[in-house]
Amino acid sequence: MSSTPGAFQLRKIALAVYLPTFLFAAGESAIIPVVPVIAKSIGADLATSGLVAAMLTVGIVIGDIPSGGFVSRVGERMAMLWSSGVAMLGIALAIFAVNPLMLGAGMFLIGLATAAFALARHAFLTTYIPFEYRARSLSLLGGMFRGGGVAGPLLAAGVIALFGDARSAFLLTAVFTVATIAVLLFMQDPESAFGKGKKVVEPDGRVLTVGEDELEQETHGLFRTVWNYRSVLLRLGTAAGITAALRSARTVLFPLWALSIGLGDSETALIMGIATGIDFALFFTSGQVMDKYGRIAAVLPSVLIMSIGILAVSFTHDLSNNVTMFILCVMVFSLGNGLGSGIILTIASDLAPKKNPAPFLGAWRFSADVGAGLAPVGVAAVTAVYSLSVAAGTLGVLGLVGVFLFTRYIPRLIPKSVAAALASEPPPL
Repeated sequence: MSSTPGAFQLRKIALAVYLPTFLFAAGESAIIPVVPVIAKSIGADLATSGLVAAMLTVGIVIGDIPSGGFVSRVGERMAMLWSSGVAMLGIALAIFAVNPLMLGAGMFLIGLATAAFALARHAFLTTYIPFEYRARSLSLLGGMFRGGGVAGPLLAAGVIALFGDARSAFLLTAVFTVATIAVLLFMQDPESAFGKGKKVVEPDGRVLTVGEDELEQETHGLFRTVWNYRSVLLRLGTAAGITAALRSARTVLFPLWALSIGLGDSETALIMGIATGIDFALFFTSGQVMDKYGRIAAVLPSVLIMSIGILAVSFTHDLSNNVTMFILCVMVFSLGNGLGSGIILTIASDLAPKKNPAPFLGAWRFSADVGAGLAPVGVAAVTAVYSLSVAAGTLGVLGLVGVFLFTRYIPRLIPKSVAAALASEPPPL
């Protein structure tokens, strides 16, 4: 299970690997708590506000379809640069939005950009990082998203309080996106540090040479790839989709809930920022647990706690202490989310073919992001027909289904070589 001598150099380029992700995530997260507020201010009702906010994840799902081919054509670094440019266009649309349609279009473009950006970095780590470091390196990637999720809303709360306008959060997003572009342009390209023909040591001891040709293969036929891996995707892919749905829905459900119980935009941003801080504080714990005790040891408590947190909030709307209970449920949910940092990424990398992982990773991300995209739309639809409480309760029950699927299929579908490798003590980073 040991790496090829001198092959693992993540410490030397960690800043270039993870800093762009942190900055991009901070920009995206800064606007999440305030989108429903802005939508309402330009004429949307509660359900329509949820739909506008959901356009971010809808954009991610649609963006998953071409992103694999796009990344392989232009390269990981250029894909991230182009994604940042598209995000800037979306930010501009949102800042100057005069109706919910224009705001939704801006959020959709930001979602498209996020899909390509995230796939580029995930594929890089799957290809170049040795197995024994995989869970921790991917948990660290998830931690950067969470770290950005802390910085974004907290800074947004301060900026909104300073300027008195929720749209000022989009200016903060623009600043973070420009910073992302600067880092990508002026810091070392991480791929150059590993060179071409990188040797990857598999858990079963096989050494695969991942050459330039394999790294640059396109993701032709996403839906064909989904069909080829349908057995895995229908089982663990569905569970990942449910997990992604819980995470995605909270970015719409919790701000809508705060709006419905009378919390202000800066207060909502502050609560969401603190909650994401809990996510961030636990991100590396997840990787340590997965590398030492196995994937299921981190997955089950994570998804179970998230499900309980979102299910519990459904009973609190009309209580006299609904604000306190809302804050408590948000923090419980964030505890579960933090314990599961990187779980979807790590399981995908365990299952992906190692010489050319991009097609499978694209199909996996599409399966997961379908859940992430449908959840906010579902929240808006159920809220329109029934109520926000019913939407939250439905999500909580769905999360329990995800717990069952992970429990049943992780032991069956994760390769035996991975399980054997996990039986030994992981090396320190």
